[in-house]
Amino acid sequence: MDFINLKKQYKKVENKINNSIKEVLNHGQYIMGPEIEKVEYELSDYVESKYCVSCSSGTDALLMSLMAIGVGPGDAVITTPFTFVATAEVIVLLGATPLFVDIDPDTFNINPDLIEDKILESKTKLNLNIKAIIAVNIFGLPADYDKISNIAHKYNISVIEDAAQSFGGQYYNKKSGNLAKLSCTSFFPAKPLGCYGDGGAVFTSDDKIYEKLISIRVHGQGANKYDNINIGINGRLDTIQAAILIEKLKIFNEEFLLRQKVALKYKNILKPYFKTQQIPRNYKSVWAQFSLLAETKEDRCIILEHLKTNAIPTAIYYPKPLHLQTAFSNIAYKNNSLEISEQIADRIFSIPMHPYLLDDEIDQISNTLMEIKR
Repeated sequence: MDFINLKKQYKKVENKINNSIKEVLNHGQYIMGPEIEKVEYELSDYVESKYCVSCSSGTDALLMSLMAIGVGPGDAVITTPFTFVATAEVIVLLGATPLFVDIDPDTFNINPDLIEDKILESKTKLNLNIKAIIAVNIFGLPADYDKISNIAHKYNISVIEDAAQSFGGQYYNKKSGNLAKLSCTSFFPAKPLGCYGDGGAVFTSDDKIYEKLISIRVHGQGANKYDNINIGINGRLDTIQAAILIEKLKIFNEEFLLRQKVALKYKNILKPYFKTQQIPRNYKSVWAQFSLLAETKEDRCIILEHLKTNAIPTAIYYPKPLHLQTAFSNIAYKNNSLEISEQIADRIFSIPMHPYLLDDEIDQISNTLMEIKR
C-alpha cells in the first residue's frame, strides 16, 4: 500500500506525459520554452486570477512574493507555526522576523481571532513593522480569508496565501490561488497537483506586482538579462515540468472529486473514533493529507506502531511547531506559548490519501484503526 500512489496516476496519463516530454526534448527549449506560457495561462484560468508566474518551487514562490512587496530587515511577517519550515524560512532569509500566531483547534489553520492582538503587541513592544500575513491553507483547507483580510486592511498589511497544499481548494465561491493579493502554490510531486520534480507558482491580479515578480524570477532583470533593475533569484520553472503539469491539470478535476469521495468515506467510518480536521461550511478542502488526532502523544505511538505492523504507511505533519525548532531559536522575538499548535503536533498523524485509494484499502485502514479503539 502506498501513502500517495503516484505510480497509479502516472499509468493513467503515461502516454500523454511521455509525448509531452518528448516534444520538449525535440524542440530543445528547456528553459522558458513555450510550455511555460501555456501552463501559466491554464493555471491562472483555473484559479481565475489575472496572472500566474511559474517558478522553481513553492518555497521560491513565497520568497518572490515577499521580495515583491519589499519585505526586509526591521519588518515582521505574521504566520502560523503549524506548517512546513519553508513558510517561515523565507521570512528569515530576507532579514525579517516571523511572528507566530496560534492555530484554531478544529481547522488547524491560523486563528484569525488572535492576529490583531499580535499586531498590537508588535506595535507597543517589539518595534517591528508588520509587512504581511502569510496564511497557510493546511492540508488543503483554506484559512478564513475574510477575517484575515479585514484585519490586514485595517492596519495596511499585505496578505499572502500559502496555497502550497491547497491548489483546487475553495473558499465560498473562490478558488485557492485567488484568495489574496499574492497566492503561492507548490508543484512538489506529492501535492494535489504535482510535477515530477520541484516547481511552484505565484498568482496575482495586480499589474505592478506581476511585473515585479517577472523581474525577480530571473535575477531581477529588466529589458534584458544584462539589465538588472531588481535584486532577484534564479527561480524559473523547467519547461519539462511545465509540460507535465499541462497534462496533469487535464485530470485534476476528476482527481479532486475522487479525493472528496475518499475523505467522505474515511470520515463516515472514523468519526465515532477519531477527531478529524473540521471543514467549515462553504469551504472545500482538496485533502492534500487526511489527518487524525490521537488522544495523547503516547496513544499516537501505539496507533502508529499498530498500523506499521499491519503494513499501513503513515506520516506526521507536523511533529514540532516552528517556534520550537532550533532554526528559529535566535530570532529577535521570542514567542509566547502557542499551546494549541503544540498540543496538535503531539497528537496528529496522517493516513494514506490519494485519488486512487480503493474502497477495500480504505476499509482495511479504517478497520485497523478501529481495532485500537475497541
